[in-house]
Amino acid sequence: MITLYSKPYLKRFLGLTLLLLPQLLRAQPGTATTATSTLLRPAAVFDGQELHSGWVVLVTGNKIVAAGPAAQVSAPAGTRTLELTGQTLLPGLIEGHSHLLLHPYNETSWNDQVNTESLALRVARATAHAQRTLLAGFTTARDLGTEGAGFADVGLKQAIDQGIIPGPRLLVATRALVASGSYGPKLSVDVEVPQGAQEADGPEGVVRATREQIGKGADVVKVYSDYRWGKGEPSRPTFSQEELNLIVQTARAAGRPVVAHASTPEGMRRAVLAGVETIEHGDAGTPEIFKLMKQRGVALCPTVAAGDAVSQYLGWRKGQDPEPERIREKRVSIAAARKAGVTFAMGGDVGVFAHGDNAREMELLVREYGFTPLEVLQEATSGNARIFHLTDRGSISAGLLADLVSVTGDPTKDVAALRQVQLVMKDGALYKQP
Repeated sequence: MITLYSKPYLKRFLGLTLLLLPQLLRAQPGTATTATSTLLRPAAVFDGQELHSGWVVLVTGNKIVAAGPAAQVSAPAGTRTLELTGQTLLPGLIEGHSHLLLHPYNETSWNDQVNTESLALRVARATAHAQRTLLAGFTTARDLGTEGAGFADVGLKQAIDQGIIPGPRLLVATRALVASGSYGPKLSVDVEVPQGAQEADGPEGVVRATREQIGKGADVVKVYSDYRWGKGEPSRPTFSQEELNLIVQTARAAGRPVVAHASTPEGMRRAVLAGVETIEHGDAGTPEIFKLMKQRGVALCPTVAAGDAVSQYLGWRKGQDPEPERIREKRVSIAAARKAGVTFAMGGDVGVFAHGDNAREMELLVREYGFTPLEVLQEATSGNARIFHLTDRGSISAGLLADLVSVTGDPTKDVAALRQVQLVMKDGALYKQP
């Protein structure tokens, strides 16, 4: 038997290894490379609050150990230096509302994704979505519901955490909670089909379902406090105040926050009074509701990109046709929320539109809803970290996780710079570099 220990074959093997070694060591998109210490030298550093020219950042292992003016940061011997000429270094971006197990509705409708796509297919696609999200500069994502894929997000999170696949750090909501009859898919009344979320009713039912989702791995509990009862109907409140109160109390006792899908004033009011931490969408929010949110410290995740995308899927020729009513309503509600001083979370409901296109939400907020580039950048970094209780990330400061992104240009002045991602580091490992 011929083995590699035979001298001719050993010599040939070693020669081939040496030839390929530089290629093996070079970072490829979506694969991680690490070094003991790395000094990042960009044109400027956005620390989560403001921009600093002439700063550098020193990373050792998976932590930031120093950040500040170049003359004040001493790197240990053997430190690798990465020159990021013309680039701004940012904290890794945080996506506030995603569905990794969905893909754009103009490819396959939501009903068909839930009814006809196998779990294996959806998980395989979600694996690619996770990589695209990370390479777009989003190193953390709140994934708010598997939409009929059960607890698959828990396994996806585990695969990322164990280094099996590349992707952002995930906060998962598993199945989400809906009142019976209020969600979908809905086919013939004679046909029972799997639902896109977990149905629960009454005090015992909502407590049991909340505990089950937490026990299966939910980091966040998501509840639909309003939804359509039938096709073509407007959204209406679903859960009672008592049911929502019990969901929040049960989750809070387990150390889990609750977020609410809510678009009607009454659905939003019930959710806010129950103690949810964020309202997702808030399309028809009123000044009175936003005043209540401000008083109770509840943040709004507006998801303008999802509404924009769905309107176009339904035939709206943006830039040519008059704006649909839902877009006009959204402008009014966001203006009212801003006037009331409501805190905004940044999240686009990505999955309705393409993963990796996460910056679309930030672009729309700046170009069409009156936000500044600095505001949305703060929301996507330190703001989301604060709202989501992520004390170890979202800023560039000694002791925090080395989740870092560099982009060409200055995103505090031009939001389009967020499309020019040059470097992605997560947990001190490089997944993309110039």
